[in-house]
Amino acid sequence: MELEFLGTGSGQPSKFRNVASIALRLLDERNAVWLFDVGEATQHQILKTTIRPRKIEKIFISHLHGDHIFGLPGLLSSRSFQGADKNEPLTIYGPKGVRSFVTAALRVSETHLSYPINYVELEEGVIFEDEIFKVIAEPLRHRIAAWGFRVEEKPHPGELLIDKVKADKIPSGPVYGQLKAGETVTLEDGRVVNGKDYLGPAQPGRVITIIFDTMPAEAEYSLAKDADVLVHEATYGMSKEEGKMARAHGHSTSRDATNLAKKAGVKKLILTHISARYIGPLLQKFIADVHKNFANTYVARDMDIVNVPFEKEQHD
Repeated sequence: MELEFLGTGSGQPSKFRNVASIALRLLDERNAVWLFDVGEATQHQILKTTIRPRKIEKIFISHLHGDHIFGLPGLLSSRSFQGADKNEPLTIYGPKGVRSFVTAALRVSETHLSYPINYVELEEGVIFEDEIFKVIAEPLRHRIAAWGFRVEEKPHPGELLIDKVKADKIPSGPVYGQLKAGETVTLEDGRVVNGKDYLGPAQPGRVITIIFDTMPAEAEYSLAKDADVLVHEATYGMSKEEGKMARAHGHSTSRDATNLAKKAGVKKLILTHISARYIGPLLQKFIADVHKNFANTYVARDMDIVNVPFEKEQHD
C-alpha cells in the first residue's frame, strides 16, 4: 500500500507543484490503483511513474473545483487509447454533477471510450466495501459541496502459531497452509485439529484518510480517528493573517491540520494542496512550524511515494 503524490499544489499549476491528485497504489492488495482527484495534467504526471492507466479501477473526486477535476476527461480518454476494454471498467465516486461534467466533455469532444464507467454519487457513510477494503465518505466545509475519504483495510488473519503446531507434533507440509486458512483438518494419525486453534489474534488493517479542500469540519475527526496516515490540505501556514485568508477561501491552515492530527491520534500526517507562495525560505518556515506542532508531519512534493507499512501488533 503506497501513496504517490501526482500533484501537491493548490488552485493552479506552478513550476514546482502540479494541481491536486493522489494515487493509492494497491498492487499487492488487489493489483489496482485508486486515484483521489484528477487535477489538470494528472496523466502527464502519471507518465513519470510506473502506474499503468489500465490499472486504475476507481477514482474518488472530493469536489468539483477545476483544480481537482480538469484532468479527468483526458485521463479517461488515454485509458481507452491504451487498451482498456469492457473487462476493465472504471468507477467514479463523486459529488452530484461529476457525471454531467464527464459526459459533456466526452460528448462535445466526440470521445468514445472502449470501457464502461460506473458513477456513484457520494452520500454520507460507506460508499464501497468488499472483503479487503471499506471506503467511507463524509461531507466537509468548502465553498461548494466537498467530501473527505477514509480507506479502511479489513483485519489480516492471525499468524500461524508455529511453536504450538510443532508442540502438538503436527507434521509439516500442505497441512500448514490449511491450518493457516483456519480449516479443520484430519491428520494421518486420525487426529482432527481446528486451524483456528493455531492462529494468533487477527491483526488490524491500515487506515488512510484523505481530506482535500475544507475549513475545519466536524466530520474530520471521525474520518481521521486513529488513522495510520492522514493526508490533509494545508493551503496556508500558521500565522493569524494566513488563517484569515484560509477562512475567506474555505481552506485549512497547517495549524488546522496538525491540530486535527493530534486530536484524532493520527500516526503520520502528510500535508498537500500547498499554496504556490511557499517556496524557498517561506517553505522552510512552513515546514519548521508544522514540525513544532506535530512532529511526525511530512510536507509532500510532487512525485513523492510514501509507503504505508503493515505494522504487526506484538503479543506476549
